[in-house]
Amino acid sequence: MAFKQFRFNIVLRVLLLTATCLALFITLNSAFTFTPILVAGLIIYQVWSLIRYVDRTNRELAGFLESIRYSEFTRTFQISDSGSSFDELNEAFNDVMKDFQQVRSEREEHFHYLQSIVQDIDVSILAYQRDGTVEMINPAAKKLFQVSNLRNINSLRSLSEKLTSTLLTINPGENKLVKVQDEEDILQLAIFATEFKVKDKVILLSTIKNIQNVLEEQETAAWQKLIRVLTHEIMNSIAPISSLSSTVEGMVKPYASGKKEMQEVDKETIIEIQAALQTINKRSTGLMNFVESYRSLTKIPEPNFAVVKIDELIGNVHTLMKKDVARKNIILVTSVEPDTIEVQIDEQMIEQVLINLIKNSVQALKGRLEAKIQIKSFYNKRGRPTIQVIDNGQGILDDVIDKIFIPFFTTKQSGSGIGLSLSKQIMRLHGGTITAQSKPNEETIFNMTF
Repeated sequence: MAFKQFRFNIVLRVLLLTATCLALFITLNSAFTFTPILVAGLIIYQVWSLIRYVDRTNRELAGFLESIRYSEFTRTFQISDSGSSFDELNEAFNDVMKDFQQVRSEREEHFHYLQSIVQDIDVSILAYQRDGTVEMINPAAKKLFQVSNLRNINSLRSLSEKLTSTLLTINPGENKLVKVQDEEDILQLAIFATEFKVKDKVILLSTIKNIQNVLEEQETAAWQKLIRVLTHEIMNSIAPISSLSSTVEGMVKPYASGKKEMQEVDKETIIEIQAALQTINKRSTGLMNFVESYRSLTKIPEPNFAVVKIDELIGNVHTLMKKDVARKNIILVTSVEPDTIEVQIDEQMIEQVLINLIKNSVQALKGRLEAKIQIKSFYNKRGRPTIQVIDNGQGILDDVIDKIFIPFFTTKQSGSGIGLSLSKQIMRLHGGTITAQSKPNEETIFNMTF
């Protein structure tokens, strides 16, 4: 008789086993010899059947756990003839398997997505250990290094010792620029590395991009801008010199050719020649000063780095400039948050940059009511120390703001056009940047980021 309920089945089997045991006891006291052996065999069979019946659930559970262990999520579980008490267990098993299937499917999709990116992206990617053992190299890296496979970073020494050393010694989060001469090709490689741990292995993931074309385009654009400015300044000086020298030559030519006698030179002619020569001298001096200014751009000394508190740096600049600013009815305020910000800089150089920015702000505030200059310092959203010089002056026009850091470019009548260019070079020597943003007649901000 088949019972549908697991509980009843267990109870029935236990009762039958008990009855059989009682029958064995009775037959042992009887005269029959074969009957006790038959009953004992029946008891053994009932115990084995009960254990097997109970263990079926354990086998299902063990199979479930094995499926999880070996990531085999295609199975379904059904403990049949076990009654309603196991329906929830069946359902729970199968729900868990479905959840695992979904998670595995999502992970596989994510893996294939990332794999497609790594394989198709035009940025070279290398994953390797500190000893140089390569874990992964994408097609872009193979193409860049002209290799079909790469087992160890040291194999790149034939291409470039510097590149190999940089890859092996680069620190996580660090950017490096390496120049590689590959036969007739020049590669300018920008390298960025990050680090992660897989089990017991520390893996460096480096991205490598050849930016030679970008650098050449930027260099060409910079030269074009510089040449335009140099041409403008030189032509401004050469044009009047050429014109005046031609005029003077025309005035003295009749006397030099003998058409006129030297005694006929009148005072007015001499005065005109003198004025022309003075103008030529003035423009020549101006041109010499311009060339000297250009030379000063190429002779910036190396910074003498030291750890400096921003609060003290800005305090010194405030003390230096407050009287000059106050005489022009300009309010100068400072703020440093937090006041513990420290940077490694050449204090005198950075002071000079700040003073130059403040002087520019003073000129921009000329004739402005409620004129105000703010010097602020803080950590920006990327955690980098930043100093801002802010004024509410006339501002900088959109078509000019991209040119203000070009050498000799100026919008001021008496400006030399080298102050902001020098400031930018100083910040570059400090590994930082200087940028400007402006809303004309509202606010102008110069950002110094270290």
